[in-house]
Amino acid sequence: QVQLAESGGGLVQAGGSLRLTCAGSGRSISNKSMAWFRQAPGKEREFVATINWSGVSTSYPDSVKNRFTISRDNSKNMVYLQMSRLKPEDTALYYCAAGVTMRSLEGGTMDYRGPGTQVIVSP
Repeated sequence: QVQLAESGGGLVQAGGSLRLTCAGSGRSISNKSMAWFRQAPGKEREFVATINWSGVSTSYPDSVKNRFTISRDNSKNMVYLQMSRLKPEDTALYYCAAGVTMRSLEGGTMDYRGPGTQVIVSP
């Protein structure tokens, strides 16, 4: 069983940056594709970023491309989301998830997910 725990959320002004961390425990996540999702109140879940097991391949939707960067450190069982040039519309609960492939994660199929960390971007 894999447990995921996110941290690093908070309140930031528009244009600012935040780095989210996803810590895996219980079992290694090094063989898993990983992803970040977000969900704002009253809105559908949105895929934010995904990365393959080795960290070589990444994918982003247009809404965050060139502003967000996903990375991982398999030696630490960690996944990161560096967010820059934040906008008020980025306000949401952000959570990480583990899955079999990047494509399956992009489609919303996840094996494990964390409880999330709140990000609030003020105008």
